[in-house]
Amino acid sequence: MLNPSTVAAMARTGLPVTQRRVLFSVLVAVTTVMALGLAAVALSPGGFGVVDLVLLALYAIALPWLVIGFSISVIGFCVLQFARDPLAAIFPGAARIRGDEPIAAMTAILICIRNEAPERVIRNLSPLLTGLATAGVGGRFHVFVLSDTGDPALAAIEEERFGAFASAWQDRVAVTYRRRRTNTEFKAGNIRDFCRQWGADYEFALTLDADSFMTADAVLRLVRIMQDDPRLGIVQSLVVGLPSTSAFARLFQFGMRLGMRSYTIGSAWWQADCGPYWGHNALLRLAPFIAHCRLPDLPAGSVLGGHILSHDQIEAVLMRRAGYHVRVLPVEYQSWEENPAALLEFIRRDLRWCHGNLQYLHLLGLPGILPVSRYQLVFAILMFVGSPAWIGLLVAGTLAFAWYPPADLIRPDAGMAVLVLTLVMWLSPKLATFVNVLSRPAERRSFGGTPRFLASAACETVFSLLLAPIMWFGHTLFLARLPFTRTLGWSSQMRDDHAVPVGLACRALWPYTAVGVGSIAVLAATHPAAIPYALLLAAGLALSIPLAVISALPAVGAALVRYGVGRLPEETEAPAALRPLALAAMAAAPASPPAA
Repeated sequence: MLNPSTVAAMARTGLPVTQRRVLFSVLVAVTTVMALGLAAVALSPGGFGVVDLVLLALYAIALPWLVIGFSISVIGFCVLQFARDPLAAIFPGAARIRGDEPIAAMTAILICIRNEAPERVIRNLSPLLTGLATAGVGGRFHVFVLSDTGDPALAAIEEERFGAFASAWQDRVAVTYRRRRTNTEFKAGNIRDFCRQWGADYEFALTLDADSFMTADAVLRLVRIMQDDPRLGIVQSLVVGLPSTSAFARLFQFGMRLGMRSYTIGSAWWQADCGPYWGHNALLRLAPFIAHCRLPDLPAGSVLGGHILSHDQIEAVLMRRAGYHVRVLPVEYQSWEENPAALLEFIRRDLRWCHGNLQYLHLLGLPGILPVSRYQLVFAILMFVGSPAWIGLLVAGTLAFAWYPPADLIRPDAGMAVLVLTLVMWLSPKLATFVNVLSRPAERRSFGGTPRFLASAACETVFSLLLAPIMWFGHTLFLARLPFTRTLGWSSQMRDDHAVPVGLACRALWPYTAVGVGSIAVLAATHPAAIPYALLLAAGLALSIPLAVISALPAVGAALVRYGVGRLPEETEAPAALRPLALAAMAAAPASPPAA
């Protein structure tokens, strides 16, 4: 593996983009060879037979997701710790912006909704519009609420509420509500319909989801960045989770806050002008978007055919193919979203992403796209294709250990080394930011002080180790059922905190539990010494039902808020921009000053 001091020196001094990409590729290749070599040594007792080859092949299929995440995190950590100016090293155009440049462009703000509560959308929009009006730039923006709601009763409520909202703002910021009767092509079709009707009237478009919240300062920063560089096609802000009283959401987004910081910085350092687009909280340059980013048609009779669900990354690839840059602004700056409040809701959203990303298999041969863009499509597929390999490792490993003595299958020393290495790679994005936060007193205080931060990290680590196998098993089930179910469709999300009844959790998660408990039971009856290896995957499956129920209990969420577990910086010192939202987690958070 590359010497960390070498990587740190590169982070400090900067490198041309081509050399950054070579460095990243070398880091991935070296780490992959080391991990596979160690796994081969671990499986070497008793010779190298068919069972060993199967286990090694499954590990090799699952490995790229771990290795790439680890390599990105190493780079992200070095940039965070050692770069003189991380933003200038990653996104020079953003670093040039002073913040007082005139707003000259006309920007459409697009909020795509489907069967959402209008009150929540209006709650999130109002502070943004107030900020734009206060800054004296309301006339440069036009809000479009683009509805795909299929429920006529809810549509009538939408029309009334958004009509009143538009009237209230008519002298300050223009607001237009439009509802399609059928949601052809889902969200991508909704935005495409806007482009046909109104796109020529605006230079930029800000895309927001129903659960998005951005401040006027954050939006104006994106506009100024794009005004400054006519080559920019998409600028994606770094989106973080809003404070929540749901135990599931608190732990999930605490982990995401840690993981996304190092991961986004590391990715942006080497991807540069081939950055990602996540479909919301981002600014688009409309002329090239309309001209070049129309989604291609997928084979009509294919299992993964139909309309593209995960439209965002394809649009980024097409924008880059057209010669425009796609950049991510890798700093946490007043750009938020809400996360699912319960495990079952999270699984439902994740499976929609799984389906959408697997559709990229049809698009890998798109002509004219850059190598980095092709890598992004492959990696998006690997995020989900690797899941059956993890479940295969659990099942095949359990059967192998039940049939053969452990001493004939795995060397204890090398086997434990593989387990530790896998855990380190698995958790590396969060570990990188964890160390960075601990090294900075102001950062520790923003998360509630060192004791709360350590407690939060410990709880989230256990939570994520349980959650990941559940998601992998869900992907595996989805892939197995896909030839028969064809599509998931697109439905609204339950965003408010809600309890999960035990019966509902049992009906949804009994296959998960059966595989997890079954694996542990087989090993307990045959070779208990192998259980520690299986628990990495089996524990989450075995505990999926209680995890779904307990993490949704209001009392558990209230206790986490009370003791500061999963606390975000917004709860320690509430930003003025979030106060109008009256978030329960911020109101309930302890007011005592945190220790460093």
